[in-house]
Amino acid sequence: QVQLVESGGGLVQAGGSLRLSCTASGRTFRGSGAGWFRRVPGKERECVATISWSGVSTYHADSVKGRFTISRDNAKNTVYLQMNTLKPEDTAVYYCAADSYHRLSTVPDEYDYWGQGTEVTVSS
Repeated sequence: QVQLVESGGGLVQAGGSLRLSCTASGRTFRGSGAGWFRRVPGKERECVATISWSGVSTYHADSVKGRFTISRDNAKNTVYLQMNTLKPEDTAVYYCAADSYHRLSTVPDEYDYWGQGTEVTVSS
């Protein structure tokens, strides 16, 4: 089992920055791909970014490319999402997920473990 705990969400003005963290406990992230997803009420979960175990392969959705950066520190069992130049449309609950099969998918159903989510609100 892997338990994922997100932190770092909050209220920020448009143009500001936040860094989300996702720390694994119970069993390590070892060998797992990871991703950040977000959900707005009434909409499907959207894949924001994914990262391979090594950190070499990453994916960022077009909507966040150039503004958000996913990274990981395996020694700390932690995955990060640096969010810069935030926009009101980035307002959502952000979830961290781990895929023990390392598929690096953008499909939520292909992730085995999920955090509880952290809320990000961007005011205009």
